[in-house]
Amino acid sequence: PFGMALVGERLYVANADAVVVFPYRTGQTRIDAAAIVVVDLPAGRNHHWTKSLVASRDGSRLYVGVGSNSNVGENGLDEEVDRAAILEIDPATGTRRVYASGLRNPVGMDWNPQTGKLWVAVNERDEIGDDLVPDYMTSVTPGAFYGWPWSYYGQHVDVRPPANPAMVARAIRADYALGAHTASLGLTFGEGATLLPPALRNGAFVGQHGSWNRSVRSGYKVIFVPFVDGRPAGPPQGVLTGFLNAQGQAQGRPVGVQIDRLGALLVADDVGDVIWRVTGA
Repeated sequence: PFGMALVGERLYVANADAVVVFPYRTGQTRIDAAAIVVVDLPAGRNHHWTKSLVASRDGSRLYVGVGSNSNVGENGLDEEVDRAAILEIDPATGTRRVYASGLRNPVGMDWNPQTGKLWVAVNERDEIGDDLVPDYMTSVTPGAFYGWPWSYYGQHVDVRPPANPAMVARAIRADYALGAHTASLGLTFGEGATLLPPALRNGAFVGQHGSWNRSVRSGYKVIFVPFVDGRPAGPPQGVLTGFLNAQGQAQGRPVGVQIDRLGALLVADDVGDVIWRVTGA
């Protein structure tokens, strides 16, 4: 459930309460060295306790997704300091700052190979029906605010938190909706997926863990969203499906997605307790 990023011979791990680092050598299959804390992370009640992690291309910065401590701020906003946000960390100094906010549960992150911008898959809020609110993926603008908890998908007001028109006015609309309650948790771009068809190399794979609170289940699959000129362009395509049996029971639930060094798609499945490796021309 924790994010990891390898930068040279340093393996960074985002735990529930801190980013830590271990020494690592290529080919090593066991680490006996003690973890060294790089920077503390928001912890406490931990409504969303997992933390995702990605390094900048040059390894000089780390980016951590920190989910909210509530559905829509019902535990008080004092519980949400530096949460529902992506934090930027300088590992050399152990300092952190908010890179973007208003992202209820930012999980899968990757760098768009065409634009160089950070993209993230976000798990949105619950309890306002089967078809609200859509989970989404979006490019991340430094300093931007994406609505949570006062609005969703731009400036659609959520009446449950205390009104805050100024923050609603600031809210940026996400780039691409992924369906309500799909629990879209993983995201990786297809560049380098040489063991998959060429049509699956210019776009993003998204791991959808699946709904738990919807009358008709949604998600429970890995999808591919095609991109053109660095932007989503077209409907999602099913890549790995069939995780629900005829009775609607989950035989697997995709979470993280990643392209391995040989060009295959890896999919972490936390119900099957396996990692699937997907290839095919």
